[in-house]
Amino acid sequence: MSGFQNKAGVVGKVVVITGASSGIGEATARLLAQNGANVVVGARRTERLESLVAEIRAGGGTAEHLATDVANRADVEALVERAKTAYGRVDVLINNAGVMPLSRLDELKVDEWDRMIDVNIKGTLYGIAAALPSMQEQGAGHIINIASTGGHSVVQTGAVYCATKFAVRAISEGLRLESERGVRVTIISPGITESELSNSITSEETKKMIDGARAIGIPAESIARAILFAIEQPADVDVSEMIVRPAVSTFSWA
Repeated sequence: MSGFQNKAGVVGKVVVITGASSGIGEATARLLAQNGANVVVGARRTERLESLVAEIRAGGGTAEHLATDVANRADVEALVERAKTAYGRVDVLINNAGVMPLSRLDELKVDEWDRMIDVNIKGTLYGIAAALPSMQEQGAGHIINIASTGGHSVVQTGAVYCATKFAVRAISEGLRLESERGVRVTIISPGITESELSNSITSEETKKMIDGARAIGIPAESIARAILFAIEQPADVDVSEMIVRPAVSTFSWA
């Protein structure tokens, strides 16, 4: 890892990241730590979190971790408390954890629908509930919710997934309209990105389509840079939403 860069809007901030064991969450933890943030990462795969934290510390960064299933409200509360215990506050919460088991509605994969609702929608709400009170009390904070280009348009096999990401955008905008006392709200909507998100797809037809689309996916680091940009803005600037997608694509998913 490279040494710290002088990013005045990031250095010293305490950043909690869910879904940090791979993909966007992992890349964001690395980048923010490289730029001087204190990162607290959560995910279900503890061994990956341990490896990530060890890497960050070996590079001179500061990091903590906690096993977290965002579908469990107590887990999310515990992750935020870990940050407060370790560093005294939470400056940024990145609700990144998400699942995407795409399928046609007539395949009736109801258990997968439930999991998307639990992780993508409830997980985001649990993160807000855990972090918002302390941010309001300290008079500053930043909640960043990871949505998707699927939260802007619905595509075949993506009805439920897209619905959850439309919900993330609606929740984020509602929070922004209600926010007072210095709490900023940002939506990041990635297009096709290199990640393990599509590994949960059990529909063979859909998996073939997505595997083809993944060939044009942008690196997770591209989304991490967008998140860094939003965080490092002056306190009086709120980057409300960014869409980050491949520059050229023939896929509607992009």
